[in-house]
Formats: sequence, C-alpha cells, structure tokens
Amino acid sequence: MAKYVELTKSNFDSTVASGVTMVDFWAPWCGPCRMIAPVVEELAEDYDGRATIAKVNTDEEQELAVKYGIRSIPAILFFKNGQVVDQMVGAASKDAFASKLNALL
Repeated sequence: MAKYVELTKSNFDSTVASGVTMVDFWAPWCGPCRMIAPVVEELAEDYDGRATIAKVNTDEEQELAVKYGIRSIPAILFFKNGQVVDQMVGAASKDAFASKLNALL
C-alpha cells in the first residue's frame, strides 16, 4: 500500500528534484485540509510508481510555507523535476488533482 511522503525541510528538495510531485501544504486545524486528506491518500495509491504524492504540515514546516509563498491552505503545488509548474488553492475533487497530475506525466 502506497502512502504519501511527509515532507520536511531536510527531505523536501531531494523529494521534488526529479519526476512529478504533488505537494499538499496543510495543517491539522484546517477543515478543508482534513476534507481532502483521504483524496490525497487515494492519489498516493493510484500514482504509486508514476508520481510522488507528498504533504507538508505548515505548522511544523513554516520555512517551507514561506519559501513557496503559501498564504492559504490547502495549497497544492505540482513540481516537475524540481520546478513548480502548477498550483491549486482550496479543496478540490480527486478528478481535478488527477487531471493536473496526468497532464504532467
């Protein structure tokens, strides 16, 4: 069973450096973040071996949130080979996330 990757300052750059990575910036107190959490877990399963699905707890990793200009959460950034190539803010459907991932694969 594939699981999303929990990102921190120490593993962020190496995780997003190659391939396609979807990063969910979230916090435990955020209602919409909790709402999309099961979707993020399903995507990790669905894209296992094709894309990396990851999460950043903005309460614990404030430096990363500042670095990427996260002002409201959930914020989902899509990386391709280390570069931000797309982003979404707010809760969205699994299909919306999947179509962004598919466009980058």
